[in-house]
Amino acid sequence: MARHRARQQALQMLFQWDLRRTPPEEIVGGYYGSLLISDEEEPTPPRDEFAEELFRGVLTNLGGIDEAITRHAAHWKIGRMPVVDRNILRIAVHEMMTTDTPAPVIIDEALELAKRFSSDESAHFVNGVLDAVRREMVKSGLETKPD
Repeated sequence: MARHRARQQALQMLFQWDLRRTPPEEIVGGYYGSLLISDEEEPTPPRDEFAEELFRGVLTNLGGIDEAITRHAAHWKIGRMPVVDRNILRIAVHEMMTTDTPAPVIIDEALELAKRFSSDESAHFVNGVLDAVRREMVKSGLETKPD
């Protein structure tokens, strides 16, 4: 559940960055600042390292991530995709490329995000693109497990 929440947080930060191109540190600070309750007795919510790692990792590797997505998103340019969908894809592709989390788990999490924050139609699109990226990674030897 903690990683699921972290992916949601990363998606929210990426969404804001994608719309405004605000510097990442401002987005992270603003994101956690917006979670504060006006009651000063409430503790500051803890920062989620995994969410920040996903957010910053996507921004650091944005060119390669977007290339991978574009190769497998038939007839879709990255800039023409709905903002939520492209950022769900970015998080999932980044995670597939840089973590040991099994690709099916990453894809399932991306589908849950798409269903919650976008639509069932988007979930089908996200599934198709991510499955194609996964197959390419298996073929190129970057992902050793076919499922």
